Amino acid sequence: MTAEQTLQFREPEAANAIVDRLESMMDEIDEDVSVMHVCGSHEQAIAKFGLRTMLPEGLTVRMGPGCPVCVTNMPEVDEAVALAREGAIVATYGDMYRVPGTESSLGDVSARGATVEVVYSASEAVALARENPDREVVFFATGFETTAAPTAAVLEADPPSNFSVLSAHKYVPPAMEVVAELPDTDIDGFLAAGHAAVITGYGIFEPFVQKYHTPVVVGGFEPLDVLLGLERLLEYIRDGRTGLDNAYPRCVTRAGNTVALETLWNVFEKTTGEWRGIAEIPDANLVLREEYAEYDARKRFDIDPEGGESDPLTNDCLCGDIMAGTAEPDECSLFGEECTPTNPVGACMVSSEGPCKIWLEYGGTPEI
Repeated sequence: MTAEQTLQFREPEAANAIVDRLESMMDEIDEDVSVMHVCGSHEQAIAKFGLRTMLPEGLTVRMGPGCPVCVTNMPEVDEAVALAREGAIVATYGDMYRVPGTESSLGDVSARGATVEVVYSASEAVALARENPDREVVFFATGFETTAAPTAAVLEADPPSNFSVLSAHKYVPPAMEVVAELPDTDIDGFLAAGHAAVITGYGIFEPFVQKYHTPVVVGGFEPLDVLLGLERLLEYIRDGRTGLDNAYPRCVTRAGNTVALETLWNVFEKTTGEWRGIAEIPDANLVLREEYAEYDARKRFDIDPEGGESDPLTNDCLCGDIMAGTAEPDECSLFGEECTPTNPVGACMVSSEGPCKIWLEYGGTPEI
């Protein structure tokens, strides 16, 4: 491919052409439309590049439960905090370091002398265990299918005996069903996460489309990717059709990464679990199968999480409503005041994929 043929995904002229088509379709629909993305990376692109300012009147893009850090439940954080407090080396992704538990975050106990290591991959956590053979190393594993598959891979690869996993991995499709059933959400279509679909394939959304008669389009993360995904969704909505489309074909296939999927389901199984601020969701949490019980931190250790009441401000936090698409960050009374990235009350203000942090950084819906 020559320089002239290089794919470009930030061309203003191409973006404006898509926006013109969006406006034309909205004129044909002649009523308000709400679609939801299910990925923090989509919100980053939308906010960073000011895409909401380009959208035609009446088209709303809501945020869904697409930030794994934001939906990690307080008791899961409390378990990691307890293990660190009791002497284990807890390795986790950087976004989890400051997520509030009931009383403390991992950053809090680290400041008091516990050993908490930020890693960039599951394999780096395994390397940490090999470097510290006399210490228990617990990988506090978070994220959706994209990071669950690598966690599964390191467990299949015979990690050292002092390594274990505290799984807070989540599985997205059941959460989409919960959002679709919420009476206050009223979503006309879903923009699904391209990087998760790289693993699962886009065919995984077919049962959802058939059950809820709601279109789903898998989209990428460059500005033109997002706009193209919205265009495909509006085509379905304008025509009164339901369907499934792949607007990210350079990375996503119908079947997905079959090798990664086999590894994922060899190691993990689905179970019911609480998604922070949203609901208890059947089959939405991933736990280790019995065959890997020796690496399951919940079975290896007698974990005694911190008790006590959560900060009263937490009761005013709208993080759950924001992730369910029924509120926006600047509707929260804590936003940018009591709750900031340096002093987060809710998990949505911590992660780089957290909607509150993104809105505080980029201004939400800037008037450009």
